[in-house]
Amino acid sequence: MTITESLTGSGSVKPSAGAVGEQRWTLRLWGVLAVLCAVLFLDGLDVSMVGVALPSIGAELGLSTAGLQWIVNGYVLGYGGLLLLGGRTADLFGRRRVFLIALAVFTVASLIGGLVDDGALLIATRFIKGLAAAFTAPTAMSILTTTFAEGPARNRALSIFTVFGASGYSSGLILGGMLTSLGWRWTFLVPVPLALAALAAGYALIPRDRPAADGGHDLIGATTLTAGMLLAVYAVVTAPERGLLDPVTIGIAVLAVVLLIGFVVAENRVRHPLVRLGIFRVGSIVRANVSMISLMGSYVSFQFMMTLYLQDVLHWEPLRMALALLPAGLLVAFSSPFMGRLIDRWGTAPLIVTAMVSLSAGYVWFLATAGNRPGYLLTILPAMLLLGGGFAFGFSSIMAQATDGIDDSEQGLASGLVQSSGQVGTALVLAVVTALVATATTAGGFAPFRPGVGLVTVVAVAGLVLNLVPLLLRRSQPRRA
Repeated sequence: MTITESLTGSGSVKPSAGAVGEQRWTLRLWGVLAVLCAVLFLDGLDVSMVGVALPSIGAELGLSTAGLQWIVNGYVLGYGGLLLLGGRTADLFGRRRVFLIALAVFTVASLIGGLVDDGALLIATRFIKGLAAAFTAPTAMSILTTTFAEGPARNRALSIFTVFGASGYSSGLILGGMLTSLGWRWTFLVPVPLALAALAAGYALIPRDRPAADGGHDLIGATTLTAGMLLAVYAVVTAPERGLLDPVTIGIAVLAVVLLIGFVVAENRVRHPLVRLGIFRVGSIVRANVSMISLMGSYVSFQFMMTLYLQDVLHWEPLRMALALLPAGLLVAFSSPFMGRLIDRWGTAPLIVTAMVSLSAGYVWFLATAGNRPGYLLTILPAMLLLGGGFAFGFSSIMAQATDGIDDSEQGLASGLVQSSGQVGTALVLAVVTALVATATTAGGFAPFRPGVGLVTVVAVAGLVLNLVPLLLRRSQPRRA
């Protein structure tokens, strides 16, 4: 079972047995793959370009650090909250239809985001883009697995597909730096014509498919999960300003807990649950989901802080800042094609431990050498190389572990679940990091960011311990004859 196969919904139509083996790559087949790669490239491009533009957005629209984190969290919460529902919707209404509609919504939201003059509206467009990505991402992967026959053809398509995702993120750092120098709005507007071209090509090239004959939506589960996570993050972000014991803060937190409890209750009662909770009885799935929270939560939060520090404190130009962070993205882009071979040879557990060691070492090195004004060659560059290596080894390995040994009928659930954990975990860790930075009393230099970097270090080390202990225990057990 390839990583891409694991990301398809349970109702995906698989290629027939006779299709397995060599598959002739026609011009139309290349065109379908190009459309899917373009959308994944745009997703990575959008995330990194907007990250570079955050200080400029805050300066023009008057957004505080807490407000800026919602530009990131609005997207990841929309994406993570409805990702599982997105894959199921594609199965029920047809992959081609859902893919094209979601891509159109993504395009319109990006256009509006580049034109608005209000911070709240900008955050709203980011949330809508996250919702759209929650439908395009699983649908694109489902289209790939049902278009390319299992075996060499699908593995080759998957390799190309993942490289474009990593390349989009790396390219976005440079392009974001260049565009932000002209004006942050260009980081929203430039993807629009690219998305329109992908939309037109997708309409012409992606084959029509038939929706599933039966099944249903878990709208209650999707609503309670998304609303509960939004309120939980909002409570964390606004607590420093209102106070932890403020009635409004307590009320929001209680409502978030009630909604999340409602989600758990609903999943045990609805006919077609968004998440079959019994899947968490598998230890490897629990570890994979927590590992993804550790990886994504620490990595994205650290880059958020570095973006603000390098531009707002050191007053670096956006392009210079983007080049400073680029080594991590390049490591991910160039190593992605080889991760499958490493997983086949060594298994997921050693690679995940390696990833967590690299991440933890990167954050510890940064804290140990940063002082009050981190230097690039001594502190920033080594940290970015360690973080890039950690992300490269960790992401694919965690995705593979999340679906290892899972029945084919629940591959879509398992893989969608780990992606959702990564997005929701990112939102929560970033919310706490933002609160720590906003309430730091020491002024000047790097000091206000130190508590936030300390937190992401703890998150990474927790991920390391979670994976290292079971691996050591397993290796210490005597082998049976």
